[in-house]
Amino acid sequence: MTIDRQAVERQAIVSGIGRSATGRRLNRPALDLTLDACLAAIADAGLTPRDIDGLTSWPDQAVPFGFSGPRVSDLHSLLRLDLSWILGCGDGANVTGILGIAAHAVATGLARHVLVYRTVTESTAQGTGRRPAVMSQMPAPWRTTYGVGSPAQLAALWARHHFDRYGTTREQLAWVALNDRRNAADNPDAIFRDPMTLDDYLTTRMISNPLCLLDCDVPADGAFAFVISHADHRHDTERPVFFEAVGGGRPMTSSWEFWPDLDVMAAMKAADQLWSRTTLRPTDVDLAYLYDGFSIFVLYWLEALGFCARGESGPFIEGGTRIARDGDLPLNTSGGQLSEGRYLGFGHAYEAFLQLRNQAGPRQVTDTQIALVTGGGGPLAQAFLFTNDR
Repeated sequence: MTIDRQAVERQAIVSGIGRSATGRRLNRPALDLTLDACLAAIADAGLTPRDIDGLTSWPDQAVPFGFSGPRVSDLHSLLRLDLSWILGCGDGANVTGILGIAAHAVATGLARHVLVYRTVTESTAQGTGRRPAVMSQMPAPWRTTYGVGSPAQLAALWARHHFDRYGTTREQLAWVALNDRRNAADNPDAIFRDPMTLDDYLTTRMISNPLCLLDCDVPADGAFAFVISHADHRHDTERPVFFEAVGGGRPMTSSWEFWPDLDVMAAMKAADQLWSRTTLRPTDVDLAYLYDGFSIFVLYWLEALGFCARGESGPFIEGGTRIARDGDLPLNTSGGQLSEGRYLGFGHAYEAFLQLRNQAGPRQVTDTQIALVTGGGGPLAQAFLFTNDR
């Protein structure tokens, strides 16, 4: 059998979407949140649990309390699923990468309807004192020796390089956070909705120079779930969203601190692969959901994806006009991880699907057909193109 590798993911659709209650310190068990999101997604797809024959999540391993939800084996048992394909990803399929894995599973016949979920309860965990510093849980003691106790410090290395190499300024970088907050004002599920000014940003306390508190995503609680089905199910669901292309990769190394070239992130490899698998180009994108675990990631994604040249992302977003909902490239329309909450890219995907289904309410961008969603920063990266028109 010959497989057309350029078209594999285009045999998959997003047939159902669901989310639980989301917010700060919900004090609800992760399993409860997960079940709410999963059952909502299954119903939205016009299915029942007995129709689900594939299941995956990330990460499916013991990690710091609050960072992940129930394991796939637990959800399998609770929903009494009859599975032909199951994958618990401890590494490799980081952040949103499991969406691509699920798409390839249904496209190649391993399953027909794959349930994908992601759950976090980091806000509750931090409030109860049960969440230790993330970096203290990683097997890299030399980081602590040199005072690296937070991922913000690693992201700041890239930010400082971009500032020094290209003349990027805090006044330019601020527009990632300002745009997120502007969009969050119309999102009742966003954690932070109050207006933010440039002066608010510039006077906020520094976390790791040049990144301040408002450059860092917001710990949250919540669960998101999607049903990925074979494309021939599109006739049985009211609002299918089609996979157009998938890109990913981890070039050079998986290490943050030993990354050899701070001019680029793994986003460059993911973007190259993404555009190689489609005839679409950056100018065709109607909506962009760029991973903003830290604001600097957005600048690197813009350059990697070809929306602007290397080193020009600061001027590209300055003033916020180009990336506004009524701009040339509407960006992170739900408020992103800096205002809606840290859902590890799944909040971005959920919003993209709402937009493509014309269900985003006051945030709805008109005449949208193509949405780009990315996940990861630094040495981790995935990118997706989705469309509602096929």
